[in-house]
Amino acid sequence: MKIVVLVKQVPDTAEERKLDLATGRLDREAADSVVDEINERALETALRIKDANKGTEVVAMTMGPDDATQSLRKALSMGADSGVHIVDDSLAGADTGRTAATLATALRSTGFDVVMAGNESTDGRAGVVPAMIAEHLQLPLLGSLISAEIADDGVSGVRQGEGGTLNVRAGLPAIITVTERFPEARFPNFKGILTAKRKPVTTLSAAELGVPTGASHTVVVSTVERPPRAAGRKLIDDGTAANELAEFLVANRLV
Repeated sequence: MKIVVLVKQVPDTAEERKLDLATGRLDREAADSVVDEINERALETALRIKDANKGTEVVAMTMGPDDATQSLRKALSMGADSGVHIVDDSLAGADTGRTAATLATALRSTGFDVVMAGNESTDGRAGVVPAMIAEHLQLPLLGSLISAEIADDGVSGVRQGEGGTLNVRAGLPAIITVTERFPEARFPNFKGILTAKRKPVTTLSAAELGVPTGASHTVVVSTVERPPRAAGRKLIDDGTAANELAEFLVANRLV
């Protein structure tokens, strides 16, 4: 079985994120870059399947700038067998539509039985790219699962809904996305870090994939920096603090 895990390099969620006011895009230089944690959970799921079935091949795939190789190398150090890096200056800032179309083309070229990803990235939070990829490839999507089982004849899982849970199943090939209910990712060990340097990473450009080089972008028409928060009002209890607090809550329609 061949499992391709989609990984994305994002600004560290533990640090403050900022917008580039000139472009309206996320300033990716303002924080350290890391593998998106939800994608690491998808990778962990794939690696557990590989641990139980030694014939399983796990491929990490990403679309991003040159330094996104760091995220691929971490995936390789965790246990992935190889990596695919789609990198092209014309794809910088591509919107979800172009991103999905490019990834779908790369997946056709790579081949797979299962594609795994997180349900939404922590930087864009659109949560639509896996569904778009499934549409491009005309494959079933089992999205936002809280548990999953993958076998040679298909994939099944449980999806949490507002009114209960859904038991879903599809034959292979298929695409699934995981949620934070899946196990946390393992830490790379010393052996994994050393062997990651020798594992193959295939680099693909837009021209090699045969996709248009003029990426579609969301157009930001204006940007405004968030004003600093005003200092709060302090109440000194001289016997009337309760009344003042009540008046404040009523005046601001908080009660």
